[in-house]
Amino acid sequence: MNVYGVVMAGGGGTRFWPLSRNKTPKQLLNLSGKDTMVNEAIDRLRLVTERENIYVVTNKTQIESLRAVVGDRVAEENVFSEPAMRNTSACIGYAAVELLKRRGDGVMVIVPSDAYLRDDAQFAEKLNFAIQAAETSEKLVTIGITPTFPATGYGYIRFQKSAEPVKKALRFVEKPKKKLAEKYIKSGDYVWNSGMFIWKVSTILEKFRTLLPDIYVDLMKIYNAIGTAHEKRTISSVYPKISSISVDYGVMEKCKDILVVPGDFGWSDVGSWDMLGVLHSVDECGNIVMGDGLALETRNSVLYAGKKFIATVGVKDMIIVDTEDALLICPKSRAQDVKKIVDELRNQGREDLL
Repeated sequence: MNVYGVVMAGGGGTRFWPLSRNKTPKQLLNLSGKDTMVNEAIDRLRLVTERENIYVVTNKTQIESLRAVVGDRVAEENVFSEPAMRNTSACIGYAAVELLKRRGDGVMVIVPSDAYLRDDAQFAEKLNFAIQAAETSEKLVTIGITPTFPATGYGYIRFQKSAEPVKKALRFVEKPKKKLAEKYIKSGDYVWNSGMFIWKVSTILEKFRTLLPDIYVDLMKIYNAIGTAHEKRTISSVYPKISSISVDYGVMEKCKDILVVPGDFGWSDVGSWDMLGVLHSVDECGNIVMGDGLALETRNSVLYAGKKFIATVGVKDMIIVDTEDALLICPKSRAQDVKKIVDELRNQGREDLL
């Protein structure tokens, strides 16, 4: 059975504004100094499948930028363009019907394009366990991350303990308060929800049929149009009307037959500026300085210098990001709220800054 690698690369990465923009979101940036996040995601999938079996789903506003970044890592016809952002259920469902129509049934390995992994070999080992489980059953499989601290920004999955590498998932838990997160870690019964999914194409489409019937109807309209003269017109008209719902909420939280493979391979979603310590070493004062910058008597801060030199004195716990047309200054404790700036700019019609 074919193993299809699917990279979800249509997100906006708004918490990394002003560096991340509509046409060049976080996944297309080189934040690590090694390669772009989407290229690293693609290269990891090459550990479990061939180049011709790797696909990327992105947004129409990003497709040209993505193709320029990805190059020949992915065949041009293997890049699917979403006419609108409609959340992960639509993204995964669209990829599933494209694969079913063009290639036939197989195991989908779905990964986000903007996560960091320290140990690719360990990741591939866990992924192979998940692929085997999905191939030999009609179950949904996900990769869980062994928690390293009581994170309140991640969802959790409770699993049934066993000696097997693939375990039964008991329930999905929304982002908890800190005390509850500490309890989860102490119990050893929980993993972080990584947003990585493994299942047969036919299996996930059957789940859509029973759990998200309205979305399934729309997906079948697209399926029937693929390969016909009406394909582009149908996708353009149907896709933007698909209900916007995450696959976690729409499918995973409603199913009883889910398996999870816990893994510890240095995963982080690097979701905002305050998480750059995952990618870069900090100096003796806890600072990260990217570009031409100087941090004097400065502690636990992030400085990103674009074309201009940045200097700070007496700064503590701050984020300072300079780009050609925008400057961001905010406390590290408010890093998640950078998204609010993007929302307000959009409300004001400042497309020049988005």
